[in-house]
Amino acid sequence: MFSFKVDEEIEIELMQQHHKEELYALIDHNRDHLRKWLLWVDKRKAAEDLEPIIPIWIRNYADNNGFDAGIRYNGNLVGMIGLHYIDWKNKSTSIGYFLSENAQGKGIISRSISSLLDYLFTKMKLNRVQIQCAVNNTKSKAIPEKLGFCSEGVTRDGQWLYDHFEDLITYSLLAVDWQNKKR
Repeated sequence: MFSFKVDEEIEIELMQQHHKEELYALIDHNRDHLRKWLLWVDKRKAAEDLEPIIPIWIRNYADNNGFDAGIRYNGNLVGMIGLHYIDWKNKSTSIGYFLSENAQGKGIISRSISSLLDYLFTKMKLNRVQIQCAVNNTKSKAIPEKLGFCSEGVTRDGQWLYDHFEDLITYSLLAVDWQNKKR
């Protein structure tokens, strides 16, 4: 199964059924933290709620159409990172991520995405990667800004989040931008 080391502290690993208890514990322990920005949190009330979702993640990976993977920091599951649908015709995809509250501030997401970008642009030969997040989610916005993504604009009321709309900001990075940054 899909797994790769980002560095000595971080590993990205495709989630499988035997991870459901560990993943649920991560979500449940961080429920209030994650609920601020992620609509699906309230739908995960038990580890069994992950059972129908994990095979979809595995199938997407097998079909070369994205993935959802755990982020391990020193062996502990601290978050997730994923590629949403891959548009092969246009050689583009988007990245989503979340991190436990106590794992923030260590550069885990930045390092994970940086490593993933290398893979996407050099091995998969994609041309465009997008990240979209709520305008008010300053920690999430800091990631694409730090990595050199370009802000493409705001989608007003782009996401319904429990009881209100959130504006979404879209960031993009092109393969040429990444190559220039790496020089």
